[in-house]
Amino acid sequence: MSYGPREVLTGFDLDVHAGEVVCLLGPNGAGKTTTIEILEGFRLRSGGEVRVLGEDPAHGDDAWRARIGVVLQSWRDHARWTPRRLLQQLGGYYAPYATPERSRPYELEWLLDTVGLTENADRKIGTLSGGQRRRLDVAVGIIGRPELLFLDEPTAGFDPQARRDFHDLVHRLSDLEGTSILLTTHDLAEAERLADRILILTAGRVVADGSAEALTRQVAGNAEVRWALGGERFVHATDEPTGFVRRLFEQYGDEITDLEVRRASLEDTYIAMVQRFEAGDRTAPTLEEARP
Repeated sequence: MSYGPREVLTGFDLDVHAGEVVCLLGPNGAGKTTTIEILEGFRLRSGGEVRVLGEDPAHGDDAWRARIGVVLQSWRDHARWTPRRLLQQLGGYYAPYATPERSRPYELEWLLDTVGLTENADRKIGTLSGGQRRRLDVAVGIIGRPELLFLDEPTAGFDPQARRDFHDLVHRLSDLEGTSILLTTHDLAEAERLADRILILTAGRVVADGSAEALTRQVAGNAEVRWALGGERFVHATDEPTGFVRRLFEQYGDEITDLEVRRASLEDTYIAMVQRFEAGDRTAPTLEEARP
């Protein structure tokens, strides 16, 4: 994708399989939104080949659109409607595209209960809290029982319980419904919890592709052992933390306090990969670029 002479996506290769949850991570301006909009058919690409559910999104018809769901960061809702009325209205648009293998839409009462809106189903949308509106956004996105679901910052504004409920819903959709899910988030803990596979995108390129555990191993195989002894604090990096800790106790025994073993987190991995790529280090073994 190019805007005039400026390339915002280049060398981007991605396959998402049925029932797979894939997360796009990247700093602002990395190309995440552009990628999602191209895949949704809302933006025309400058080049390359794209197939979503077997169709080119640039030419997707209503039957194709009925097979995908979209949860945007925000949208203008109908403040005087109720969640029940809005979902009934939207659900009716999907009914003609039901198949013997996949009925559409979802049963309304089940959906309201699933997203936690049963008690507020008949209140005007304009009176709902931000978190309750976000639950409605999710319900709108999945009312048509999509085969592919796009989630853009899906839990923004959720309280901790609502976030946990949403994570359970994502797992249910992918595991039981076989729904493929492509999400963007700045919440790295959420990405680690939800995604089967994580793509790190920066400067329009995929610089890493793998599970959270695999990506972490690329950046830092070492663990960091921290401990206190005689009022002093110590830090030591090692690729054998168990053996190192055992030797510490053999030497100092109960004199050791505040022992902590820490491995690189997904946040450490993400920051290291983005910083190395932006600094021009595109060949270092800890920064493996996805290749066709």
